Amino acid sequence: MKYKQTDFTGELRDKIKNTELILKDYIESLLSEYKSVFAMKNLEFDAGFDKEGNDPFMPGYSSIISLGIADEYEELIDIHIIRIWECQRFFLGMAISKKIPGSKIIGELLDETFEDIKEELKEYIDGFLAD
Repeated sequence: MKYKQTDFTGELRDKIKNTELILKDYIESLLSEYKSVFAMKNLEFDAGFDKEGNDPFMPGYSSIISLGIADEYEELIDIHIIRIWECQRFFLGMAISKKIPGSKIIGELLDETFEDIKEELKEYIDGFLAD
């Protein structure tokens, strides 16, 4: 869901931080649950939470969770990335890095429910374990 700068409130900031925290905890639990299962299939399983920036309402801030699977030689087989929040500056519909008069700051928050995300990640993992 997209948010304009005028929609940036303390409530939205709390929602972003809460979403990040819940998903970070969830992927850490997936990592501890599945790392050994993948190891038995000679695969490396890794999951992580990455964040760029400090203020969610400043352009350049982004947060993602990712799941990665590599073979026994540590060659990446597949990666699955879910963007939680991203804030960018736009001018005439294009993302820009400099402040230009008339540019707008827009943030985009993941609009899936936690249950949908958990289901998506579970299906992704099960797809590799079924082979």
